[in-house]
Amino acid sequence: MDRLILQKIASYCAYQERTQDEVKQRLQKWKVWGDEADELIAELISMNYLSEERFAKTYAGGKFRIKNWGRMKIRNELKRRGLSNYSIEKGMNEIEDKAYVEGLRTLLEKKKVLLEKTENDPFKLKQKLARFALGKGYESELIWKELGAGD
Repeated sequence: MDRLILQKIASYCAYQERTQDEVKQRLQKWKVWGDEADELIAELISMNYLSEERFAKTYAGGKFRIKNWGRMKIRNELKRRGLSNYSIEKGMNEIEDKAYVEGLRTLLEKKKVLLEKTENDPFKLKQKLARFALGKGYESELIWKELGAGD
């Protein structure tokens, strides 16, 4: 195993959390494939430079807190990045239910203030708010509950 490449890929992983797929792609850019790439990835895992569980936790927590993404969007993105269901669930556990509902409530309130300037019809306003929250990855039942669909 090439120590120089190990050093380079370790610093690549130390910079920010990465998935195994991202590391594989970077190694391919550096013309490292097959068994050598697998060996390097195993070494990174054993040295604790690479952890998909840690990636999932960081990613889920960050996307929820910073971008106000809902669970569906976060889960789909983690799946798209090739993480195991175990790692995805560990990541999703970073989002507490109370904070999640509060996050949706805040998101809807901010958007409502913006939309009320141009939308006078309360039914259309609710539709637009629901569509916005769905696009952010929140569950429709929760959105309608927060919007008070019954009133």
